[in-house]
Amino acid sequence: MSDLLHLWGIYLGTLIGLLPIINPLSAGPTFLAITEGDSEQRRREQALKGCLYMVAILVSFLIGGTFIMNFFGISIPGLRIAGGILVTRIGMDMLRAPRADASTEAEQREAARRKVDISFSPLAMPMLSGPGSIAVTLGFTSLATGWIDYAAIIAGIITVALLTYAVLRMSGGLVKFIGPVGVNAMTKIMGFLIMSIGVQFVVNGVLGIATDPALLQGIRRVLSG
Repeated sequence: MSDLLHLWGIYLGTLIGLLPIINPLSAGPTFLAITEGDSEQRRREQALKGCLYMVAILVSFLIGGTFIMNFFGISIPGLRIAGGILVTRIGMDMLRAPRADASTEAEQREAARRKVDISFSPLAMPMLSGPGSIAVTLGFTSLATGWIDYAAIIAGIITVALLTYAVLRMSGGLVKFIGPVGVNAMTKIMGFLIMSIGVQFVVNGVLGIATDPALLQGIRRVLSG
């Protein structure tokens, strides 16, 4: 009974830890903005692939993330800065991208064919499985004492992915409600917000480095010497 409660606690802890960070409700409008001009079928495919990539990324970091980051000398602040630079660039592109309406069905098909796949980047990384969710996933490794615990964490990650996919699927209906002009306006607004989030990622990463206890201790040693 105690083992079952332990597994249930890990599973719920994974949900509670990841959901606020991934925040599917806030990802929905952004998903609509970066898939502007896509058909409903393509949006569905991109959402599914993005959620699958998210599960693969988080499970990979859960299983081997600590080894990978230690092997390459990557820190969480460094991960935040790299993710912030990528997110900032995406936001800037969304702000300056001109509105391109395909006036004919042939042009729409050609635009869909040439449309860049956004399921991995920026949807899966860094939007859904960004530095915050990766850091939380790495923290779950301290709770796992065996493969059953890892299975409970993975089950929690999959549940979050299913909820995220459902929210992204439902966000498609919003396009018909607000219309193309509203989507275009939302693209600009979300571009600014995404750029702000990216800058904040960089700021958090820099602050993480600046407040690192090892760095502060080294500075004190130099000043005292």
